[in-house]
Amino acid sequence: MDKKKLLLLVGAVGAALITALGARSMFVQGSAPKAEAAQQAPKGPKVLVAQRGLPVGTIITADSVSYQAWPKEMVQDAYFIDGTSDISKLLGTVVRYPITAGQPVTQGALVKPGDRGFLAAALGPGMRAVTIPVSKQTGVAGFIFPGDHVDLVLTQQVKSTDAGDSLKAAETIIRNLRVLATDQSTETETENGKTVVKTATTVTLEVTPKLAEKIAVADNIGKLSLSLRSLADSQAELDRAVANGSVKVPNNMTKEDEDKFLSQALNRPQDNGSTFVTGGDVSRFQRRSMPSQAQAQRETANAFGQGFGNAVASRAGLPAGTAVRSGPVVRVTRGKVTTEETVGSR
Repeated sequence: MDKKKLLLLVGAVGAALITALGARSMFVQGSAPKAEAAQQAPKGPKVLVAQRGLPVGTIITADSVSYQAWPKEMVQDAYFIDGTSDISKLLGTVVRYPITAGQPVTQGALVKPGDRGFLAAALGPGMRAVTIPVSKQTGVAGFIFPGDHVDLVLTQQVKSTDAGDSLKAAETIIRNLRVLATDQSTETETENGKTVVKTATTVTLEVTPKLAEKIAVADNIGKLSLSLRSLADSQAELDRAVANGSVKVPNNMTKEDEDKFLSQALNRPQDNGSTFVTGGDVSRFQRRSMPSQAQAQRETANAFGQGFGNAVASRAGLPAGTAVRSGPVVRVTRGKVTTEETVGSR
């Protein structure tokens, strides 16, 4: 290659490099203002906003809300402002009105424990609140607090149809009930950082309208007791229900909607698959079940017949328990043996 062609090649490469650098510089200068404008945050105070959709009855937790910068001209007096509001004091409050994700939380949208309307706001859609009396024994010695889940046990004595003892039985009639309040308190009382254990005289439970009727009847049948559930029990039962198809998660649900659906299923009361224990399961000297009506009539007739036979034997000078025939008697000879048989005995 001669020198002339080499010089032309070097010049072309140099021109291409200069053109590329110039174009790059123009693109960088043109996009810099846009990037800078995009990075600018709203100039204003930080207000409390919802991190996800908060329907009515949602209990505020640390991960459900956070402070976010908000345009100063759009800040309202009802907003919670960073520096003037303590977010820790809002934990445990309940959402009174629905709040969409990213929407500022207003003071009127939250209700605190002890405030008017708190219990109604804490109830799930379609749920009811019922109160039952408890004692130190039936209320787990005061170790049941608002937010716990319990099973409801009915203890009763069924009167016998014969002269025997009544049937004693205990039955778990409803499982996985959420405790809303103990006595008149909807929150757990603490003192010096420790939970105060108090024996309550009443406990308020979250139930469906049908279960409210069931509990009202059960309270008149016998004695109601509470059985405290483990935190892991409800989750394990939900996992089994999802696995066997009893609880079906709808398709095409978002992660947020799926979590909400499973949370509602986790806290749902259950009145199916109840278990029971009778006196015969505890002691061999107690009844295991009640006799049927026909069996009771036979037992009564046998008892009457035995009593009548004893009376006849006593008059005849025979010891009690001696079989006494009544009615016509015939003699039956079988081979060399002759016996007397009462007509109608066979």
